[in-house]
Amino acid sequence: MKRIILLAVILFFSFSVFAQNPTTGFDLTNYGVRIEPDKRVMTVLAALEAAGVDTPLTAEGEKFRTKLKTDLLGLSPDLRQKLVVFIEQYKRRHPKATTAELIAPFVSMAYSLTPAPDFTDPARATDLPGDLLDVLDFAPLVREFYRRAFSLKIDEYVRDYQNVGNDLRPSAAEMVGELLDYLHTKPQISYIEKIKTESKNAKGKKTLTKIEMRERERRFFIVPEMLAPKGTINFVNIRDNYYAIVPPNTNLSQSEVRRAYLQFVIDPLVLTNAKDLATMRDGIKSLLDEQRKSNPEVSPDVFLAVTRSLVAATEARQIEFEKISIATVQARRKIDQAKTVEDKKAVSAELDAIKKTLADETAIQLSEAYEKGAVLSFYFAAQLKGLEDSGFDIAGSMREFILSLDPTKEANRLAEYADARKRGLAARLERRKNNTQEFVVENPVTKKLLEIDALTKAKNYAESDKQLKRLLEANPSDSRIYYALGRVASLSAESMTETDKRNNRLLEAKTYFTNVIRSVTPTNDAALLSLTYVALARIYEYFGENQYALKIYETAIKIGDVGAFKEAIAARERLLKGQLK
Repeated sequence: MKRIILLAVILFFSFSVFAQNPTTGFDLTNYGVRIEPDKRVMTVLAALEAAGVDTPLTAEGEKFRTKLKTDLLGLSPDLRQKLVVFIEQYKRRHPKATTAELIAPFVSMAYSLTPAPDFTDPARATDLPGDLLDVLDFAPLVREFYRRAFSLKIDEYVRDYQNVGNDLRPSAAEMVGELLDYLHTKPQISYIEKIKTESKNAKGKKTLTKIEMRERERRFFIVPEMLAPKGTINFVNIRDNYYAIVPPNTNLSQSEVRRAYLQFVIDPLVLTNAKDLATMRDGIKSLLDEQRKSNPEVSPDVFLAVTRSLVAATEARQIEFEKISIATVQARRKIDQAKTVEDKKAVSAELDAIKKTLADETAIQLSEAYEKGAVLSFYFAAQLKGLEDSGFDIAGSMREFILSLDPTKEANRLAEYADARKRGLAARLERRKNNTQEFVVENPVTKKLLEIDALTKAKNYAESDKQLKRLLEANPSDSRIYYALGRVASLSAESMTETDKRNNRLLEAKTYFTNVIRSVTPTNDAALLSLTYVALARIYEYFGENQYALKIYETAIKIGDVGAFKEAIAARERLLKGQLK
């Protein structure tokens, strides 16, 4: 039994690779991402619940709400009344606000407080946002609510929230991988700050000036929140920390968290080129002033306009590029299977129509971003298009982007793309009128692997195996399918009581994992290769071939800190300790 448990450890750990493109199965912390609940947000939103704020929640959120209401039955009436009064007064000041709009300032207020259990107020200053100042007097009630009620169950709640966070990891990895693969970059997760310090010499007369270098960590937090409004993402940026507060079961790869993470990646790239941008300040400001005539909410901040433009351009171009790539692969397969020239021409025409539809969709996205102040979105989209197939890191191209910019050429972009936008909007309207799905192109293998993975989680190994083999026939070069087959074989072996049958099934898994290693390299899929080596080593360890298993673990470690790197290190240390006994 001990050997079976040993085998299962890594196989349960690595399920998320099926939901990802080949390059995305990595340690999220290496890319600045952390998924963890925040007690400040938890407490503030729970206090709003106690005040009677009726937020539309996900199904999982509703379950937690029921539990919370039961736990708060003993809340003192006087405290509950104070919470209710504050919220009623706040609602009267904002009669037109939706529930999500009402809650957003309270989330910002939560991040202005010090961590639990103190929840100390920030120093009141004029530079605090007006909406935050409007709710800051709620903080003393939050402290009282935490002390008298919420703290009693906080550790239990945190465990529930962590489970929700674990469910977000596959789509978080997919999101990060897609965006960074497109930009061919790695985010800057630390920042070197120059600090000028002054001190007097020993005689206390002459002032000495020194420049100290201090390293600051940059982090992107994905914060699972049971009580977050359904379908709503709150984003807060405080210096080097970026927070995306998301409700349970959010598909991060198709949510507004994409935009928030892009901002985390792009902000330091723009900041590095701030001096070059300064020479174009007047030209960019004139573009913003023109948009402010029709939309006063557009920020006059030039730096913000540049970052927002690059974020909007990246998001729009990445979506179009990925969908065209998938559609092209599908079209090539159809052409290979077509029997006549006419059939092949029809497939090519269909692909051309898809490309035009996607281009029109991109024009809509860029136009809407332009009107909201991202006045360089079309320019950056054109620059990115030139880099998409080159493999160049955007960090190395950013200065050239800036130096090549001519703000005067961006003034007529809306008119230039008006026809494309009009066609795109008409196509959207037609689809809605006919009650057809919005235009979608998705990787069919990835979609099918996710469906099969659900069967595997339900321990329907026979059906998983059957569908994976059928999928492999149609896609014989996809290493993820071999990995999935190896995983299903290993997991099914765990449930077998007859030693011979179990061992035969594990040998079958070994063959599948070996096929993965034959088809993947550290260059094109380091994470999947790492996971495969560790899964394979587990099998050798099960059969008592510890020396060979040790060599395989060491091979996985040499690949680097991706995939099952930490598990490989732990396994190697365990085997080495066993040799010393």
